[in-house]
Amino acid sequence: MAPSSAEASVVRSYLDCLVDVPWKKKSKVKTDIKASLDILEEDHYGLEEVKERIIEYLAVQKRVKSMKAPVLCLVGPPGVGKTSLGESIARATNRKFVRMSLGGVRDESEIRGHRRTYIGSMPGKIVQKLSKVGVKNPLFLLDEIDKIGMDHRGDPASALLEVLDPEQNNTFSDHYLEVDYDLSEVMFVCTANSLNIPTPLLDRMEIIRIPGYIEDEKMNIANKYLLPKQMSRNGVKDNEIKLNKEVILALIRYYTREAGVRGLERQIAKILRKVVKERLIAKKPNSKATSITARNLEKYSGVRKFKYGIAEKDNAVGKLLAWHGQKLVENF
Repeated sequence: MAPSSAEASVVRSYLDCLVDVPWKKKSKVKTDIKASLDILEEDHYGLEEVKERIIEYLAVQKRVKSMKAPVLCLVGPPGVGKTSLGESIARATNRKFVRMSLGGVRDESEIRGHRRTYIGSMPGKIVQKLSKVGVKNPLFLLDEIDKIGMDHRGDPASALLEVLDPEQNNTFSDHYLEVDYDLSEVMFVCTANSLNIPTPLLDRMEIIRIPGYIEDEKMNIANKYLLPKQMSRNGVKDNEIKLNKEVILALIRYYTREAGVRGLERQIAKILRKVVKERLIAKKPNSKATSITARNLEKYSGVRKFKYGIAEKDNAVGKLLAWHGQKLVENF
């Protein structure tokens, strides 16, 4: 075969792909239960059910060396920390982290790859990500699995059955490789906002519900995680700002209305950016700390967006969500 021929290029690409796929190399999974629990506690507040399930898996893994990794599905509203929890689980178990977003995926080839008879064919995202990470036992996060779609190009949800089924994924077949690949050591964690997932796929996963946070939990998360994180990102030092608990409480009650803390984090970042701008314009970076209180909060966050603890003056027609067939509709 001539080296310059088109067929030689195709064969070379195929052989390169086979060599890049991790067939034996894997990370050593951490079995120190206390250290793993400390990592989970350090990264996330609450979420006891998820943490307990991970620690149970590690405890059994310590005794049964050949135990298959679990397939978890974290279901909860936006902003409660599902994706970041996947990263924490990877760190706690000493696995490499791989993320694949399934939102809007409609082509089965994204999962299984293209056959080599097609021009420009390539393996699916599963094999591509494993080749990139270089080990056969990473934590694979399948993000937004409830947003997956289907059209004339195939049904990606059905293709995922072979990936997530513990009885089948030890012989996963990619159309491009045409060689069985063992996915049984990969720890799959899926995330979803709702259980609007095909039933056969749902049956393969262990559902863990993550509820929205209450006010006290948001306060703790803001003080322990969000504020230090945003201060670091915006270059604000501890001696440059005074922000008390009443400010965080006001942000929760009057500026956000959500189950998670994503909007709260944006509000905190907004305040810190304004503080940095003020100090630079005043050209007094070493002046006394800027004090943010509930009284001057509107200067930094604007007019209050929501009312708290006040009933509406006029009786209005109720608005709620209801199930109709398989779709969610609004009733007035």
